[in-house]
Amino acid sequence: MALEWVVLGYTAGAEAIMLLFLTLPGLDGLRRGLVTVIRSALKPLLSVVPFCLFLLADIYWKYETRPTCEQESCSPSEHVRHQKSIMKSQRNALLIASALLLYWLLFSVTSLVVRIDQLNQRIEKLKRSE
Repeated sequence: MALEWVVLGYTAGAEAIMLLFLTLPGLDGLRRGLVTVIRSALKPLLSVVPFCLFLLADIYWKYETRPTCEQESCSPSEHVRHQKSIMKSQRNALLIASALLLYWLLFSVTSLVVRIDQLNQRIEKLKRSE
């Protein structure tokens, strides 16, 4: 199960790096190539959405089937293990949310950059025709 979380973490990291490069000022010369690369990567990255839903269902299933730890019935080591399990589930849910949010931001920002480029080309065309 740990491999799935590593893959999701690397995917979220790649999305964050692409978003950072796309929004950094001063990279206007590279922006056209970056947009092309990012637009071609958006379709394969869409597989993050069902993958995250699957992992979210896994977290929910583990939460529902986890044994409860009452104050009197648990030893201190069982109580610590129970708390670690809860924190791990919360961390994984945060990773899922960040991966989905970063994908949505990357998609939106890429669409906006493409639209801005199209509008700039229209402006240049209108200036040349006058």
